Amino acid sequence: MQEEIQEYAQDQALKRRVFPRAALVGVLAGLVAVWFRWVLLLADSLRNQLIAWMHHLGSGGWLVGWLFPLLWGAIGAFLAALIVRYWSPESAGSGIPFLKSVLYQKRNFFWLRLLPAKFIGGVLAIGGGLALGREGPTVQMGGAVGAGVAYLFKSIPRERLSLIAAGAGAGLAAAFNAPLAGLTFVIEELLRDFAPIAFGAALLASSLATVVSRLFSGQFPDFRVPEYPAPPLEALGAFVVLGLLAGLLGVTFNKSLLWVVTWADGLQMNRIQLSLLIGGGMGVLAWFAPSVVGGGHNLVEAVLSNQIAWGWLLPLLVLRFGLTLISYAAGTAGGIFAPFLVLGALLGQLAGVVNHWLFPQASVPIEAFAVVGMAALFTSIVRAPLTGTVLILEMTSNFNQILMVLAACFAAYSVAEALNDKPIYEALLQRDLTKPSGSSAEAAQP
Repeated sequence: MQEEIQEYAQDQALKRRVFPRAALVGVLAGLVAVWFRWVLLLADSLRNQLIAWMHHLGSGGWLVGWLFPLLWGAIGAFLAALIVRYWSPESAGSGIPFLKSVLYQKRNFFWLRLLPAKFIGGVLAIGGGLALGREGPTVQMGGAVGAGVAYLFKSIPRERLSLIAAGAGAGLAAAFNAPLAGLTFVIEELLRDFAPIAFGAALLASSLATVVSRLFSGQFPDFRVPEYPAPPLEALGAFVVLGLLAGLLGVTFNKSLLWVVTWADGLQMNRIQLSLLIGGGMGVLAWFAPSVVGGGHNLVEAVLSNQIAWGWLLPLLVLRFGLTLISYAAGTAGGIFAPFLVLGALLGQLAGVVNHWLFPQASVPIEAFAVVGMAALFTSIVRAPLTGTVLILEMTSNFNQILMVLAACFAAYSVAEALNDKPIYEALLQRDLTKPSGSSAEAAQP
């Protein structure tokens, strides 16, 4: 009995230390997320304005205009690769596998160099046009904020890990304007621990980060789309089929991404040279089709608003699938979170079109399939159905779709499990742990 009382007292003391620090982490992570989003929007706007200006010059612009986005993309990817190679190797990719390795105490967290490196490298790579997302980098930067606050207050290891995880959840919450998704991502994917301290810290940080995000960006869901009515229960089978398709696509995506990364490692050229070629190629593509490069946020909104002709859905799905793989192979900062949401929306919309052809009398909006498709593909790729469900419903504010989302996510999860496919972040983590840390020193880092 005495030991239980003592343990309870220790937990209470730990909460009194951790929770105020988690609140600070949430505010700071929210500010980082807002600033990162703004700078990326500025980079995208400048790139698109440059392309539009050259198009307006007529034949002269068409003759040499493609050189400007080519240089924009090539230089951005090249500089981003240099940052990874010589400044912060742990800033490569989305950063979520590395963050998991820190929480599993397999890697040290060089947060002081990672935070600016991830920010600048992400802006250069994603703003240059690579088909990567800002959400993964925002999660890793949120974790770095948590590590920084833990260092500032000289936190003990247990407190430090809780603050890093809370910062990661705050980054996700602020990036997607989805506080519950930030919490569930920490509990379901990062820590897989429902301990009250970790739960409370993540809840507090995610909530405050979302408050900060909404103060600057407005109280709107991440995707401003109509709220579709709840589909009839008779349509449940169609969404289960969508989930099965999402499961197959998710497994294909995971295996393809691992293969492409391994292929890139085996090339004779290094990642800096490869990033130069990939960035230049994305720049040329941006000259002809600016909307298909970058993170894809506007593309998802166009799908959810039914602004894309059905004949373009499959070509766009195949194109974005390939562009995401190629962009990730460059080894720069940039995540796959947003890109596979793009793929899920396109797959769902395509399934909705086919369902409408087969059952024209059905009263299910085609766009509702796109909402469900995002959640199902997320579940298949990451294998976090609770996070996928909460995230998509919060992002789109389409809570009427909850039964269809749950059915599709279960189907997608079942397919991925039946095929023995590893969740993508687990697979990337396992792959990364077989390599050197990327740093010459493995001493403890503040």
